[in-house]
Amino acid sequence: MQRITAIGFDADDTLWHNEHLFRLTQDRFRALLADFTAADHLDARLLAAERRNLGHYGYGIKGFVLSMIETAIEVTGGRVPATVIAEIMAAGREMLDHPIDPLPQARPTITALAGRFRLLLITKGDLVDQERKLAQSGLGDLFDGVEIVSEKTRATYQQIFTRHGTGAEAAMMVGNSLRSDVLPALAAGAWAVHVPHALTWELEQAEEPQNHARFHSLPDLGALPDLVNALTAAVD
Repeated sequence: MQRITAIGFDADDTLWHNEHLFRLTQDRFRALLADFTAADHLDARLLAAERRNLGHYGYGIKGFVLSMIETAIEVTGGRVPATVIAEIMAAGREMLDHPIDPLPQARPTITALAGRFRLLLITKGDLVDQERKLAQSGLGDLFDGVEIVSEKTRATYQQIFTRHGTGAEAAMMVGNSLRSDVLPALAAGAWAVHVPHALTWELEQAEEPQNHARFHSLPDLGALPDLVNALTAAVD
């Protein structure tokens, strides 16, 4: 077993709260379209739009807003009032202006691991928005490298951990998404740690890997240093 040399951290809902903004905006979206369709039907149409638009718009608030506008046009048969479109766009701007709320364990955990490992922020989404959130979080100076990618795949992790460390086999990825932070990191040969968040977007959900020697699940980010210490001791 190789010694861990690099640890990657997801950003949204791993280091700071994010999904709750999407849920609040989706509640507002339901209210705006309440006269045209039922909430559950609207939710299903929006999710379908988000799924098919990922390849065009990527992840993040801007793609979410475009998917809401597209859905509003669909469910109203093209009759959506301009005032509703304006409200959707205003909601998106409010999301982009919302202050960042770091999770309480984020700074102590990263600080405890700094200096011993190469710490990386590995996140996907809109470049400008992710850079804004990182700057506002106050955590940016704690990382040795920042990677903002369009998608998290096996190849993505292999390339990042080779570029910033000694390869995926000597690296660990930490995040709240089984689909993006855990499964492709394991496929790349890295350790993967799932730190669940109370809210997880449906398109980021997946089944936990069973009986995988390099997979761990923790109740919160604060438990990570003890896990890393235990894994390090097992190599020494």
